[in-house]
Amino acid sequence: MVYLTINNKKIAAEEGMTILEAAKHNNIHIPNFCYLEGVHQAGACRICVVEVEGAKTLQASCMTQVQEGMVVHTNTERVKKARKVLFELLLSDHPQNCLSCSRNQSCEFQKLGELIQIDEFRFQGEKSKTAVDNSSPSITRDLSKCILCRRCVTVCNQIQGVGILNTQRRGFRTVIGPAENLPLNSVNCVFCGQCTTVCPVGALQEKDSLQEVWKAIHNKNTRVIVQTAPAVRAALGEEFGYEPGTLVTGKMVSALRDIGFDHVFDTNFAADLTIIEEGNEFLTRVRDAFNGKGAVLPLITSCSPGWIKYIEHVFPDEIGHLSTCKSPHMMMGALVKSYYAEKIGVDPKDMFVVSVMPCTAKKFEITRPEMRNGGYPNVDAVLTTRELARMIKDAGIDFTELEDSGFDNPLGLSTGAGDIFAATGGVMEAAIRTVYEVVTGREMPFEKLHIKPLVGLSQIKTADILIENPVDEYRFLDGVTLKVAVTSGLKGAKILMEQVQRGESPYHFIEIMGCPGGCISGGGQPRPVNDLIRQKRLEAIYAEDEGKEIRKSHENPFIIRLYEEYLEKPLGHKSHELLHTHYTKRGMSIEKIG
Repeated sequence: MVYLTINNKKIAAEEGMTILEAAKHNNIHIPNFCYLEGVHQAGACRICVVEVEGAKTLQASCMTQVQEGMVVHTNTERVKKARKVLFELLLSDHPQNCLSCSRNQSCEFQKLGELIQIDEFRFQGEKSKTAVDNSSPSITRDLSKCILCRRCVTVCNQIQGVGILNTQRRGFRTVIGPAENLPLNSVNCVFCGQCTTVCPVGALQEKDSLQEVWKAIHNKNTRVIVQTAPAVRAALGEEFGYEPGTLVTGKMVSALRDIGFDHVFDTNFAADLTIIEEGNEFLTRVRDAFNGKGAVLPLITSCSPGWIKYIEHVFPDEIGHLSTCKSPHMMMGALVKSYYAEKIGVDPKDMFVVSVMPCTAKKFEITRPEMRNGGYPNVDAVLTTRELARMIKDAGIDFTELEDSGFDNPLGLSTGAGDIFAATGGVMEAAIRTVYEVVTGREMPFEKLHIKPLVGLSQIKTADILIENPVDEYRFLDGVTLKVAVTSGLKGAKILMEQVQRGESPYHFIEIMGCPGGCISGGGQPRPVNDLIRQKRLEAIYAEDEGKEIRKSHENPFIIRLYEEYLEKPLGHKSHELLHTHYTKRGMSIEKIG
C-alpha cells in the first residue's frame, strides 16, 4: 500500500493506482471527462488536473500514479481556474445547440459544465470541424460535436480490435475517423456501435429511425408490427430511473401498445425457432462429419450482424463455418410477412415490421439484399433501446406508472432458452439444452439447466459435453465429448477464428457475439456500460429464464404448432426459404456497402 494525503485527508491506496482512482476509492470526487474506467486512460482533456506539492505543473490525475507521502490538492484556486479555462476552450470549438441535440440532458459535457459552474463563454472563433457523416445505415458521425476525447479510438482498437477509428491530422485540424477521412460505409466498420456507447457527447450515435416508424404508425392503411429483443427488457428501465438489471418486460409491452403498434411480438419466440433450426443444422453437420462426408466444423453461430460483417471482412474464406440461420429478428420478420400475414388475411405490402434491438448493427442487417422474401424486406426498421426510450417519452407516456401486459400470440410465447440469447454464452446454452435432449432422450444434467463454464463475462469460455448412452439414431456419438467455445467482443472472435483458419480449432460448435458481454451491452443499449452494469443485466436475464415454466426451445407449444401448420419440418424447404440465408466475402479492401 501507498499512503498519501488528498485535500488534507490521509488515505491509503494500492501501489500503481492513479490519483484519480485513489480519490474515487476514498469518496473524493475529481471532475474528469475523457477518462473511462476500464476502457480509456489517455489524459487528453486535462479536466482532471490536480495540484501536487513539489510538482511545477498541474498533473492529470487520471495518468499520475500515487507515491508514498504525496500531498494532493484537488480544489485550489489554481486548479479551479485551469479547469474552467480548459472547459471553455473545449466549448469554444463545440456547437452550442444543446436543446436540439439528442444527447440533451444525457450529455457528459453538459453535466461537466454544470459541475464546474461555467457561467460565461469568453472564447469565440473558428470551429475546427463541421462535417457530418451519414453514409452508414447504423451510425451517424457529427464531427462538429467531437471533443477529441479518443474514447472511441480506444474501444475500436483496443476493445474490439477493428481499428477503423483513429486520430487523423494534427493540431487544430485534428479529427477522429477512418484514414483519408473516408466515410464509414466505405471502410471495414462492422457497425457494432460500441463507439456510440462511450462517446460522451452527440458526435457518435445510432442512425435515427424514429420519424420513419412514427410515419408508419400514423398511416391508417399500414399494419405496424413490433418485436423486442431479450436484452431490451433488462436495460430499458435505466432510461426511466430504474436500477440496472431491472426487468421491465410487462411495462415495455404496455408502452408499445400505447404508442400505437398494432401487434407486439417477442423476438424470443424466434430465438426458440433459431435453436430448432440451428440445432438440427449442427446435428446434421456432426453426422456428416462422422460419416466422412466432409461437413464443415466447427459450426459458428450467426445471430450477431456485427460479427457476421467482421468475418466477411477479416476471415472471408471461413464463411462456410457460419450457421446459415438468419438472426432471430429476421426470422420473425420473415414469418410475420408470410405465416402471420396469411393467418390474419393482410397483404405483406401493407405490413411494416419494427425490431427494437440492443444493437446498431441490426440497422445495417435489414438493408442486406439477402434479408428479403417475396420481394419485401423481412424487417422495415430497427430502433435501439435508446430510441425506444425517446419514443416513449415523446408519446407522453409515464413509463413507471404503466401496468404490466403480455405479448401477443402466436408469435409472443417464448421459453427461458430464448431469454438467455441476450447474454454471452446464452445461445450456446440454449442450443445444448435442446441438442443434448434430442441426442440422449434425457434432460441436460446441469444445475438449473445452466452450463456454468459458459456463464459470465470472461472473454473466451469453453465447455466439454460428454455424450453417453444416446438414442439409437445418434449411437455414433456414444462416448464422444462435444467441445464448445463462446466469446463476446471481436478481439475474442479473432483469437478463435485464427485457430479455425490454421486448422487447429478443437471445437465442434462456437458462439460468437459482436459486443463484449453479448447483447446486454450492445451498441444501442443505455449508457453508461461497464462490467458492473453488464453483470446486473446478465443476472436479470438469467432470472427471467429461471422464472419461466418452459425453459427449452423444443417444448414451446407455438413453435411445435408452427411446424405442424406451416414449416412442416426443421431444415425443410419452407424453413430454408424463410429462415436461412447466405453471406458475402468482402475482404479487407475498401468497398461501398450497397
